[in-house]
Amino acid sequence: MSREQPIIDVHAHVLLPQLEALAREHDPEGLAAQQQTDLLRNGALSQQNSGLMIRERWPLLTDPAARIGHMDKSRVEVQIISPSPSHFYAFAQKQLAAKLYQEANRLVREYIDQNPARFHGLGLAPLQHPELMVEALDDAVLTHGLAGVEIGSYAPDPHGGTVELSDPRLEGFWERAQELGAVIFLHPFGCPLESRLDRFYLANTVAQPAENAVALSHLIFAGVLDRFPQLKLVAAHGGGYLPQVIGRSDHAWQVRPEARGCEHPPSSYLGRLWFDSLVHSPVELARLVETAGARRVLLGSDYPFDMGSDYPVEAVEAAALGQDEREGILRGNAADLGLASLARSQEAVLEREGI
Repeated sequence: MSREQPIIDVHAHVLLPQLEALAREHDPEGLAAQQQTDLLRNGALSQQNSGLMIRERWPLLTDPAARIGHMDKSRVEVQIISPSPSHFYAFAQKQLAAKLYQEANRLVREYIDQNPARFHGLGLAPLQHPELMVEALDDAVLTHGLAGVEIGSYAPDPHGGTVELSDPRLEGFWERAQELGAVIFLHPFGCPLESRLDRFYLANTVAQPAENAVALSHLIFAGVLDRFPQLKLVAAHGGGYLPQVIGRSDHAWQVRPEARGCEHPPSSYLGRLWFDSLVHSPVELARLVETAGARRVLLGSDYPFDMGSDYPVEAVEAAALGQDEREGILRGNAADLGLASLARSQEAVLEREGI
């Protein structure tokens, strides 16, 4: 591993079977309803193929040794590990949601402690309960020493409607995240277009980038980034569709009074966000760098799912970027999030202990 700046993958997942067991124990009907909704959204064929994929990649999702072997092949030196978004369990009522985030944070810490030179982690915070978000973040960062938390693009509100990232009830969460310097990793899971996406794997190929665009638009247009300019929010999948068509948002900001909740044109806020590099196209990656800025893109693989990249470093190297831009994505930009220093401090601990 490089003693200066390691190659850091910010988008890598782990499955936590114990967490699903906890959800099933306390709310089997809620879990069954979520699984039925997933079937409706994805369709039977995609659900079947996803099940086969998970079984095939189970060791990569659960076994640290298998993970390290794949990381070595793909030239990734450090992974920032987050729970699979299937663990969001947005159906959970308040008491169960608290149990789940506490257990998720503990399990992620336990997993990354098996190889702290190569792993760091993100916990979970239950977006469907805004009143729990601050304590979930504190539990992840202060109690378990994680870099931050992973959240979805929206959640069903137990009182009706949805909790969007523009929700005023999240103001305390954004404030606390900025205060702690915590990383907030935005990763969609599910899209309320329901059965319109139940074939051709549209529930992933179209819904994920659409959900990213909707969630980021809520964040931008509501002025969240005006109030919390130091917020460290990383959007999975290159931010979805939004960076590629941000001009339409700028036009709405100019001509529609209801779209003027932010102080500046929406495109200006791309430089206050971070995006992973997982866009599946060297042309789109170069475009993302152009629109968001070279210092705002980080290496991401979506390890180890089939919609991810098995060789994310090579994907970055294939884009028409300058050497400094490539090195920033692979190594240097993570320093602005504090992730590089976390990786180096973990390495220093191991050296001191002779491990």
